[in-house]
Amino acid sequence: MTGLSLTLFVLSAALLALVFIKANWVRSVRRRTYPSGGELPTSAFVVARTVLLTMAAVGIWQGAQGLTLANDAEWSDDELSSAVHQTADDLDGYWYRESSLTHDTPYFDDYGSLIEDTVIRYGGGGAPQSGVGASAVSGDPDADGDFTVQADGTDRSFCLHVETARWKKQDYTPPGLTGGEGSDAYKELAYRLTVRARGGAC
Repeated sequence: MTGLSLTLFVLSAALLALVFIKANWVRSVRRRTYPSGGELPTSAFVVARTVLLTMAAVGIWQGAQGLTLANDAEWSDDELSSAVHQTADDLDGYWYRESSLTHDTPYFDDYGSLIEDTVIRYGGGGAPQSGVGASAVSGDPDADGDFTVQADGTDRSFCLHVETARWKKQDYTPPGLTGGEGSDAYKELAYRLTVRARGGAC
């Protein structure tokens, strides 16, 4: 997109240069190269300059729009840094429950998406709503792990270290069918995250 915008700016500059060519010079060239042709009227130059100016204006506008779109589609260093640190603050203490029927330890499969979505949310109005990746690079996926966070448009990366711990006081056991105490077999186990951020890849 940036390359296309640059091309449009160069073409627009060339069109503007044509606008300032003097009519007398054009007439003299025409007489030498096409002596039998008639004299060009002043109105022809007025029309030509109007067309050239219009084309140049459109090219400049399209180029500017292209640059705006390119900027909107890329993250800046500051945007990513701010969003990652706010994400760490937000997810530190985040908790959830897992059914004891399916898991007795938490899984990291969804944590990457959770981090990506939270970073995008804290990117602010000027940052894109996509282009963030959080890749698990180390650690036991059932207990804790490190995620390298990167984004389109910047070479910076950050490491989010995530630790998961049981939070028994938030466990939930649904009542039994008769309304009495339910079975531990159906208990939902609570887990809480501790999240820390630092600069650089993990």
